[in-house]
Amino acid sequence: MDIGLWLRALGLQSYEQAFRDNGVDLDVLPRLTAADLKEIGVSAVGHRRKILDAVGDLTAARLEAADQKPPDRAERRQLTVMFCDLVGSTALSARLDPEDMQELLQVYHARVGDLVSKYGGFVAKYMGDGALIYFGYPQAHEDDAERAVHAGLTLVAGISELKVDGDRLNARVGIATGLVVVGDLLGVGEAQERGIAGETPNLAARLQELAEAGAVVIAYNTRRLVGGLFELAPLAPCSLKGFAEPVGAWRVTGVGKAESRFEALHGTRVTPLVGRDEELDLILSRWRQIKEGSGHVALISGEPGIGKSRLVLALRERLRGESKTSLRYACSPHHVNSALFPFITQIERAAGFAPDDAWEARLDKLASLLETTSAEPHAVALFADLLGIPISSGDSLAAMSSLQKKGLLFRAFLAQLEGLAVRGPVLVVLEDTHWLDPTSREFFDQMVERLQRLPVLLIATFRPELPPPWIGFPHVTLITLNRLAEAQARSLVERVAGGKALPAEVLDQILARTEGVPLFTEELTKAVLESGLLKDAGDRYVLDGPLPPLAIPVTLHDSLMARLDRLSSVKEVAQIGACIGREFDHELLAAVVPLPDGDLAAALERLVAAELVFRRGIPPATTYIFKHALVRDAAYQSLLRKRRQELHAKVATAIETDFPQTLEARPELVALHFDEAGLFEKAVGYWLLAGVLAAGRSANVEAIAHLRSGLASLAALPPAEPRSRLELSLLLALGGPLLATKGYAAREAEAVYKRAQELSRELNNDADLFTAIRGLGYVYHVRANLHEATQLVDEAVDLAHRTDNPAFLVEAYHFAGALTFHLGKFQAARDWHQQSLEAGACHGHFHSEVYGINIGAFCRVYTAHCDWHLGNPDCALQTAEDGLALAREGARPFSIALALAYLAMLHQFRREPEAALTIAEEARSLCLEYRFDYYGAWSALVRAWAITAQGPVEEGLAAYDAALKEFAETGAGLRMPHYLGLLAAIQRKAGRRAAGFKIVAEATQIAERTLESWCNAELERERGELLLLDPSDDAREEAEAAFKRAIDIAANQGAKMLELRASAALARLWAEHNRRKEAFDVLAPIYEWFTQGFDTPDLLRARRLLANLR
Repeated sequence: MDIGLWLRALGLQSYEQAFRDNGVDLDVLPRLTAADLKEIGVSAVGHRRKILDAVGDLTAARLEAADQKPPDRAERRQLTVMFCDLVGSTALSARLDPEDMQELLQVYHARVGDLVSKYGGFVAKYMGDGALIYFGYPQAHEDDAERAVHAGLTLVAGISELKVDGDRLNARVGIATGLVVVGDLLGVGEAQERGIAGETPNLAARLQELAEAGAVVIAYNTRRLVGGLFELAPLAPCSLKGFAEPVGAWRVTGVGKAESRFEALHGTRVTPLVGRDEELDLILSRWRQIKEGSGHVALISGEPGIGKSRLVLALRERLRGESKTSLRYACSPHHVNSALFPFITQIERAAGFAPDDAWEARLDKLASLLETTSAEPHAVALFADLLGIPISSGDSLAAMSSLQKKGLLFRAFLAQLEGLAVRGPVLVVLEDTHWLDPTSREFFDQMVERLQRLPVLLIATFRPELPPPWIGFPHVTLITLNRLAEAQARSLVERVAGGKALPAEVLDQILARTEGVPLFTEELTKAVLESGLLKDAGDRYVLDGPLPPLAIPVTLHDSLMARLDRLSSVKEVAQIGACIGREFDHELLAAVVPLPDGDLAAALERLVAAELVFRRGIPPATTYIFKHALVRDAAYQSLLRKRRQELHAKVATAIETDFPQTLEARPELVALHFDEAGLFEKAVGYWLLAGVLAAGRSANVEAIAHLRSGLASLAALPPAEPRSRLELSLLLALGGPLLATKGYAAREAEAVYKRAQELSRELNNDADLFTAIRGLGYVYHVRANLHEATQLVDEAVDLAHRTDNPAFLVEAYHFAGALTFHLGKFQAARDWHQQSLEAGACHGHFHSEVYGINIGAFCRVYTAHCDWHLGNPDCALQTAEDGLALAREGARPFSIALALAYLAMLHQFRREPEAALTIAEEARSLCLEYRFDYYGAWSALVRAWAITAQGPVEEGLAAYDAALKEFAETGAGLRMPHYLGLLAAIQRKAGRRAAGFKIVAEATQIAERTLESWCNAELERERGELLLLDPSDDAREEAEAAFKRAIDIAANQGAKMLELRASAALARLWAEHNRRKEAFDVLAPIYEWFTQGFDTPDLLRARRLLANLR
């Protein structure tokens, strides 16, 4: 339109020259301000106001037109596709002259287009006697499947009204819903059409062929989406051309009879109410008030899926046993301009109208209904007129104007309500008030004012786009439903899953993507349960394979796309933002979006205004975040794969070149975009960088995810030496985080280090080979495979010397020391650890970035355990505390957890349960926070021992059993003889001699098999203590022999503390049987050897015993 024509339409053509002189055209108009108009000579305030209002209307019209325009690019989206066929057209074409047939088809096409357009259908193509129609394109609606079925029923009825030579025409319709690619412009000129690809249109076409004349047949996905909104008759599964398996289908026989959309769509499978107790209690309090005679209105507001209808259902369930009258009015998105639609459907339902009722029958039913509920003299005639039931022409209503009828009708409705209220309390439910037609709104305005004097509770549900109605009245309460808290969402998932636990990673993904919206949570959980991803394991579900990103449920797809399509003119901006992620910043978006700054700002403003995204910060440092994760997913998944790859490549390149700080801080972001762009070689390097960076921050779970993503990207590259080197780097970086989180004995860690060992040998890389061997050594060692670990020690030490790398010497000597300790060679183990502390220039402060461990702290705590066994308990405690202080100084959680665990065990060695409990609980808390499974189980065992040592045996025993099970789940075997020895002692304390013997026997067998002999002396001593529970002479003699064996083992190992402990046990036995001199002689020499630790429990007991023996 020309600017002059536009001004003439406003009657302001006198300003045309001024507009032209100042370069104001239709493109400039939307940005004009009042000051601009004044400057170019529009002096009259009224004229300025008139122009600005017209500009607003013009902008709105342009936006509306743009939002209805089909997208320029093809998209992936869920569509409900309809195929409509004119039955018998071949016979008609044989009977009719071609011109007559052409006219008939024109009428038929016009009728199809007219009828389906009322339900938002898009006629993609006419094919002679057939029509291909899309619901959900170019504009999606949350109820596209429902619209399609309504349109199908209307279509077959509408076509049957057409006649040829006195014979009625018939159509048949097939409808299917599914994922398609739609929107490619095919053909040229008048033959151009919006193409569609996918199984769904083929299925709709086949179902149409299956349908009888005048019938509508729908597929499974459509049937699932419409729920009970329609009456359906199942057809026998049938084999259709092009489909491998028989296909289920349903014939639509009519509109359903459910009172509400919620009831129709959910049926009897309703999930228990979660997280709405306060809101329900508030409404119930209003119910108690109205029973005393004063009416109330409760407004329930919330976004789609937040649980408004579920709350109303819960209220009805709670009031089921009470005496009351219930009226239910349901609004419809298809009848927002149908006067009094909620009242019409409520009356038809209450009167019990059947589809085939004659007018007379309907009138009788109506009269019967009103006889008990309304005293208004014209009520039957008024309501009959409203329902379209013919009434006698002599009735006085026939002469009334429509305005008079409406007044009488409102009075009749109110009289009916008052008549019901006289009998008792009335519950009125108005659902989906945002779809209320204007006339009904006018009536409810009157009702709200009137009911404050009646025992009536009106519940009205609506979405936030509707400003809360009637909020100014004192008897109106507004209840806004917010999203569920995480604990509530977890509870909802559990209930949907029938009380069975889902795998943690599945649950986390559901919670992250649904964000507390109950409908989203429920539908995504159901989709997961139906997907085949999970396997039922009795009381829980387990993954049946790798977990892919969860797809948007079919039941949510239309409503999510509808939110985007309402803004189709700026949807591409949303889609590009979705490629960046759930959150995206303005500067990065501007680097990728091909729009001028002003247009981009306007597009973002529209997205913010529509609450599709939220905005944080002040330009240019502005960040946007999608309101819902699933809306972001819908925007992203609507893009074709090729387009997604193009956008991801642009985003990655933009970050690389223009955003160095982002690149440095979040290399995983660039890696992800290169991955999604299919540029895997570039992605791998950034995944490696991200993994190393995360591991350095002790973010081990994230490090594992990044590095595994790098390995997945690597698989797409061709085999060659560069790929092998990249793989080796990724594997060695992955090993440390796996050791920390999964435990040293983890199968995953073993597989990683074995593969790294193989690649290192292939590439002749000694440095990487050392790292792989040392990592494998950790695995074998903690798995108690000491034979295999011993074979690796020599090679590790040799490689460390050969590479002349001080850091490797630190690692190798520590490896040798740790292994030697468990072989019961305490002095040799201490010497190895001293060499490790002295190696290189680190002076015992070396932190291994590869394994994520402060080796200086590790050597110190191991040395502490050696010192205690060697008879230096005070030195041991000081060294362990020094190790912990060093770990805390480095501030690496894994090293701190490790040092705490060793210190807690040292206190357990020293028989100091109070200190052991305090340290173990700190370690346990840290391990749970960072998912350090191995040391978490270790600290749980020490904690359980401490509980038993200080309090009731049964409580501690239960905790110890649970901790032992947790430890076994890590795959670890190291120290198992020690842990079992402690368990035997607990059983002894409980008086369970046989159980204790069995456990000691098991521990001894494990020690023999694994070569882990460091606690053999303690096992023999414990065997002796258990034997003494039997007072017989034979048992006493066996106990004496066990104690002597314990002394000999400890003496051979140089384990002075264990020798003291076994000697004290033997001395106590002999003293009890009057062999006091022998008792003194066995205990005194070992006690006198000690030079420290005299205030420790073992030495205190020995001293008291010696004093009694003197």
